[in-house]
Order: sequence, then structure tokens, then C-alpha cells
Amino acid sequence: MATCFFSLLNSFPSKPKSHRRPIHSSSLTSQSQKTHLLNLISDQERGLRTQSDPQKLSQIIQAIDDLGSIGRDTVTTGSSLSATWRLLWTTEKEQLYIIKNASFFGTKAGDVLQVIDVEKKTLNNVITFPPDGVFFVRSTIEVASSQRVNFRFTSAVLRGKNWEFPLPPFGQGWFETVYLDDDIRVVKDIRQDYLIVERAPYTWKE
Repeated sequence: MATCFFSLLNSFPSKPKSHRRPIHSSSLTSQSQKTHLLNLISDQERGLRTQSDPQKLSQIIQAIDDLGSIGRDTVTTGSSLSATWRLLWTTEKEQLYIIKNASFFGTKAGDVLQVIDVEKKTLNNVITFPPDGVFFVRSTIEVASSQRVNFRFTSAVLRGKNWEFPLPPFGQGWFETVYLDDDIRVVKDIRQDYLIVERAPYTWKE
């Protein structure tokens, strides 16, 4: 442990005290749980393979719950929630259906994103279809608690290279970010669906 190292240094009075921050066991625990979760979903094709594997689904949900327990007392609805988030894994059937069946429309699904701006109170759910297609749903959001955000869909758009087809708004609900760090975000929502996303290396804009 780091504390043993500090004790050894302090036994030499001629040496100045180190100001290095100790590694806390909670940090080690969250990192190991996070690694475990990411390993579980690494071969699941964003959730497509999990749909037919209830044992794997159970393992992933348990890992989510374990990581959520570590982050239970943290605030995850602040400015760090604002980002372009890229899908790693989900149980959301509608998203998985589009990802799976995009080829029927002569295309394929690219990045699936959540674009959140806490200050502007906006959320865009985005599915890209390279090179030029995109389907996105605009929403307004309100922070409800330290981990919960309420949302209301306001409009939806299916867009190609030279065309755009607007769709009516539909639905509202909430999601809870049960774990958030510099790399990933883990979410449960009103329908008991789960979402694991990473910070994208780019910012998506309409």
C-alpha cells in the first residue's frame, strides 16, 4: 500500500515529506469494477449479442449494479455530464433494432451518440449512417437530483445528403447516471434499460 511507502520515507528526517496523493482503496475498487464491466461488453456488438444470451446479460447488469454502488453518493448531473457520448452497449431494443437492420435500407449504422449540454438543457440522441445519413431526436432536459435527469422529446429528424424528413416529437421520461468518470458513463432509465457510453473523441453538431 502507498501508506507503507510514506511511512518508510518519513523514517528519514533529512528527506522532505512527499506530497504525492495516496491511492485510496475506493479508487482501486472502482477501476477494477470498471475494467470488469468493459471486459464483459467488449465482444457484445453494442448489445446485439447480449439479446440472445441471458447469462451474459445477468453478468453485465450485476457489474453495472456493483459499479453503481461505488458511485451511489456522487453527483453525476453537473457540467461533466455535458459531452458527446458514444454507445458501447445497451439493452434499448429500438436502438439495437436500427443497428441490426440498417443494412435493409442499403446502409449501416455508424456511431450511436448522446449529445448532452447541461447548461443549455438539451439532449440529442443520434444514430449515424455513414457517409451522410443521420437520425436524431432532440430533447429538453431538467436536472432532477444528483443523478437523475428528466427529459422530454421535442422533435426528430431523418436526414440524408440532400434531403431531410421531420418527424413528430414523442415521449418523455428520466435517466439516472449511476457512474461517471473521465472516460465512461453508465445509465439506467425509466424503462429499466441500461446504457454504457464513452466520451467520443469529437463533438457532434447538427
